[in-house]
Amino acid sequence: MKRTGFFGIVGRPNVGKSTLLNTILGQKIAIVSDKPQTTRGRIAGIETRGEDQFVFLDTPGIFRSKNSLGDYMVKTANSTMQEADAVILVADAGFPPEEVEKRVIQYLKQSGTPGILVLNKVDLYRGETIGNTILAYAALHDFCAVIPISAKKGKQVDELLDECAKLLHEGEWFYGEDDVTDQPMRLIAAEVIREKILRTLDKEVPHGVAVIIEEYKTDGGVVNIRAEIFCEKESHKGILVGKGGETLKRIGSYAREDLEKMLECKVFLDLWVKVKANWRDSQRWVLSFGFNDD
Repeated sequence: MKRTGFFGIVGRPNVGKSTLLNTILGQKIAIVSDKPQTTRGRIAGIETRGEDQFVFLDTPGIFRSKNSLGDYMVKTANSTMQEADAVILVADAGFPPEEVEKRVIQYLKQSGTPGILVLNKVDLYRGETIGNTILAYAALHDFCAVIPISAKKGKQVDELLDECAKLLHEGEWFYGEDDVTDQPMRLIAAEVIREKILRTLDKEVPHGVAVIIEEYKTDGGVVNIRAEIFCEKESHKGILVGKGGETLKRIGSYAREDLEKMLECKVFLDLWVKVKANWRDSQRWVLSFGFNDD
């Protein structure tokens, strides 16, 4: 008998939600960086084991929004909780619950949605600290399971899947047996490029960047991708391009390396940088760059 279930992965920014998703799937579909708010939209990761299909929905971190892009990101996280069969709350194992975690717990109480608490980054803390964190959460809510993990090292991730399996329900799968994500390759390519920008630049530029794939086609076993990188200021464009175009070339080289591994073929990547002033503050531009409910 086939079983399935949708699991919303939620929590504050930079707590390891995307790393957890990639570890569960055994491959990279969600970009990661050490900067908060890396994930901007919902990403479905599909893990099929035997007759069971798990659909994990990675979401942007929940935070106080300051612009239209932030409004979209927070709305995405909240709507995912409402649509999921169960919620996986990912939190830092070294800290007690604060506003974000308490808001998720309040939703779980009010809706009756099953919740699993995942305390990530256990490799960074002593057992006593982790124990105190568990007690702090236990005082607030009776979770279906509390699992201390290290998403980066894969520690206890199988235990998480075992607990998720208890919450599956009988029914036809929503995806094929070999599907890993619902994201089209064009969008994955755009996200890979944005990840390399996040990892290459340390200043304020990365959060003001959007990447749009203008052309994606295969010709003779080579994938040709033309991407436009939008930033908010002329000065940011200068930083992105770099002296003699060196920074942009480096970003392109890193992105092409990842894409060739994913696609298992040669990739030609053509990057252009354009300025769209304060686009994150404009609902119209946020929507036009693909950040919408669809």
